[in-house]
Amino acid sequence: MKKSIRAFAPATVANVSCGFDILGFAIDELGDQVEVTLSDEPGLRVVLIEGDGGRLPYEAEKNTCTVAIQAMLDQHGFDGGMEISLYKGLPLGSGMGSSAASAAAALIAANALLGEPYDKKELVNFAVEAERIACGAAHADNVAPSLLGGFVLIRDYHPLDVIKLPVPKGLFCTLLHPHLELNTSDSRSVLKKQLSLKDATIQSGNIAGLISGLYQSDFNLISRSLKDVIAEPTRALLIPGFYELRLAIQRIGALGSGISGSGPTIFVLSPSRKVAEEVATVGQEVFAQIGLEVDAFISEVNDKGAYVI
Repeated sequence: MKKSIRAFAPATVANVSCGFDILGFAIDELGDQVEVTLSDEPGLRVVLIEGDGGRLPYEAEKNTCTVAIQAMLDQHGFDGGMEISLYKGLPLGSGMGSSAASAAAALIAANALLGEPYDKKELVNFAVEAERIACGAAHADNVAPSLLGGFVLIRDYHPLDVIKLPVPKGLFCTLLHPHLELNTSDSRSVLKKQLSLKDATIQSGNIAGLISGLYQSDFNLISRSLKDVIAEPTRALLIPGFYELRLAIQRIGALGSGISGSGPTIFVLSPSRKVAEEVATVGQEVFAQIGLEVDAFISEVNDKGAYVI
């Protein structure tokens, strides 16, 4: 076996408007890197973290990298040692799957060191344990697309049933990350505890429409389905400029927008790179008017997922 392996895992957009906790997709280029090294000393140790501003824990039971790897090792039976170095490329609390990317990259590297006893879909089961530590809920709509790439549906959690969906050619995403930070646990705390039958029916129809639009490469159907009546009405109140941006992008041909994960990043889907670039320009203008700096990223949907570097 190799002594040391480094892996990359991409940023993700979770929820995708109507798909709360069950839909997500991966982004190109943005992401985290993790290097895992075999050690003669038993146990897992985080030896280096860069790019986090000193905020992430080194304790193995609190770091998403080591929690995910430990879940895998508990099943595999490996009793040796590993040292983990984490290189953050994603901002914390951004809504771009920062904790998920770290866990996914760690699993890809550790799995490779062991000779790849698990495929990517099996690794999702271990990655969700890291999400439980990071935000209090073992959801897979970030870790699954980060590992597998593309659009992913989480059909069920008990047991975990992950389905990769098709990606229409020419579909682009613009991510607009205002310089705010929202913790996932805080964003989840504002959600309604109960739903009306009307809202449940509307949300189900939009989820079905969005998935059908992906299979049929029907951009109009995708656009009509990008509506969330569960999480967005309360979470959008935490993101200044959210509705102003939505009005602005409708005028330039974008398909629709939503909160990426728990926010504050906003995702916008477009039918071409040209429109996606116009969205980035308009988005920066909208946030500038309210005095917020914003980072804009343009990407096709990443169909590759996490990989060994």
